[in-house]
Amino acid sequence: MAWRSPVLRVLLCFCLLLFLAATVNGGKKKPPVKPVNINTATSEELQQVPGIGPATAQKILQMRKSYGPFKSVDDLLAIRGLGEKRLDKMRKYLTVGPPTPKKTPATWAVPRNLDGKKLQSSYRWPFRVVMA
Repeated sequence: MAWRSPVLRVLLCFCLLLFLAATVNGGKKKPPVKPVNINTATSEELQQVPGIGPATAQKILQMRKSYGPFKSVDDLLAIRGLGEKRLDKMRKYLTVGPPTPKKTPATWAVPRNLDGKKLQSSYRWPFRVVMA
C-alpha cells in the first residue's frame, strides 16, 4: 500500500495542473485577425469578438434587421446590456462598413443595335390577322 501513495499524489497533481491550464486558456477568446463589420457579420463572426456571446450577437443581428444598417459602432450602445466600458473593450475589433447589397433577380437582356436601340424583327406573317 505504501507504493500507491506517491503514485496517487503525482497523478492527482498532474490532473490538477491540467484542470487549471484548461480553465486559464479556455476562459479567453482569441480575437479576430481583422475587425468585424457589424453590418455584414453573421452570428458566428460576431461571437469571435471578445465580449460578444451568443445572446449579444443575436441582439445585434435583431437590431440590424429591425432598424437597418449601423452608421457607427456607437449605435451598439442602444442594445440593452452593452455599456460604454464593454463597448470600449470591443471597439478595436469592430468596424462599420457598407451593408451587402441585396441580390436582385436576373433580368433578361434585350438585344440592342450598336446605337443602343432595341432590335426590330423584320419577319412578317404570311397572313393578316383580323379581329372581329
